[in-house]
Amino acid sequence: MPKPFLINTSKKQSIGYIILAVLFFYFFWLMLRLTLDYIPYSTNVAFLMIKQTEVTTLPWYRYVFYTHVYTSIFILLFGFIQFFTVAGKIKKRIHRILGYMYVSLILLFSAPSGLYMGMHANGGNTAIASFVILSIIWWASTFMAMKSILQQNIIAHKHYMIRSYALTLSAVTLRMWKVIIVTLLHLPPMDTYKIIAWMGWVPNLVIAELIIYYKTKQITAK
Repeated sequence: MPKPFLINTSKKQSIGYIILAVLFFYFFWLMLRLTLDYIPYSTNVAFLMIKQTEVTTLPWYRYVFYTHVYTSIFILLFGFIQFFTVAGKIKKRIHRILGYMYVSLILLFSAPSGLYMGMHANGGNTAIASFVILSIIWWASTFMAMKSILQQNIIAHKHYMIRSYALTLSAVTLRMWKVIIVTLLHLPPMDTYKIIAWMGWVPNLVIAELIIYYKTKQITAK
């Protein structure tokens, strides 16, 4: 199977990569099922059922929401594929095409729509601040990933892609933390939402920075 660029590969690590792929596609399937809830188009289904005030009072909210939902599922998949090294002209071309699609969808659609939705998030100013910051950092890290590869700065490109995809995965980790917190703490819904608004992406970014630090230390030690 293809080798991820995050860590040095060996035969002993192949099982780990298989497990990683299985976990990813399991959670991807769960996210896909959530996305399919919004097909066909409806303003009274799933998450939108608790956002009827926004749907009825903000003319653009429904369109922005569906833009975010329909693009994010592709971003999740394209980003995962990008973390595998490529060999050969055809594979490199696929890597480049998926990379442009990943970047374009985030910069033009998913991050801006996430920012708009974040400004109207449940949970008050605490949650709003979290989602606004998340959207801005997500857009910025993805933009820098694109800029660095255009400048042929491969190392910087990889580092910014790690950050970008860590934030992309917040769609998954937010829901994981929700299950954990609801199960263990039994907090009121709005209190839970305030917590997961931050837990969904801050730990991801911390882990991303640790990975970058570890890889940089490996390179400088050689």
